[in-house]
Amino acid sequence: MNILSEFSYDNVDNLQFDVLREIGNIGAGNATTALSQLLNSKIDMKVPNVELLGFRELPDMIGGAENLIVGILLTLEGDTDGMMMFMLEKESAHHIINILLQKDLQSFEDFSEMDLSALNEIGNIIAGAYLSSISTLTNLTIISSVPYMAIDMAGAILSVPAIEFGKVGDKALVIKTQIAQDDKEVNGYFVLIPTMDSYIKMMSSLGL
Repeated sequence: MNILSEFSYDNVDNLQFDVLREIGNIGAGNATTALSQLLNSKIDMKVPNVELLGFRELPDMIGGAENLIVGILLTLEGDTDGMMMFMLEKESAHHIINILLQKDLQSFEDFSEMDLSALNEIGNIIAGAYLSSISTLTNLTIISSVPYMAIDMAGAILSVPAIEFGKVGDKALVIKTQIAQDDKEVNGYFVLIPTMDSYIKMMSSLGL
């Protein structure tokens, strides 16, 4: 029987979740390598935490609905339709920009247009590296849009994918990546929300 015949966001078995976890691990590793090269600095990555979470649970994973974060959103098309979001806690965003631009920023209010542009490009590079690894692993074409960046409360930012994709399911694949650079921990969060057809294509390409 085709393992995908009853596949849904709400009914993922252990084998399917293991595949999703491996996709998350490989993507996060590739993104960390890209960040290391960008910052020209050695970065150590802990094993990513991969979960399938309901949209209502998403803000809690990043400090609560009122926590101020950076969210970089890309829509996906090609063989895989959907949406991907890369998020950084504010301390992590400050740390990355300070390393890259040799600054000492402590607040988003201190960010210049150049700082914001650099942060957007960092998110684009990291997300692109993640998607590239998924594309290579599955042999599927994934085309991403120009990234859109917002600095806002987690609840507001995460309401976007909830509204857009709530009609096809109420769960998203979430990969929390924790990296260490110069004894400073940086937490990054990938939220991958393919359409149901795209999830099935990904699984089928991997022989399930």
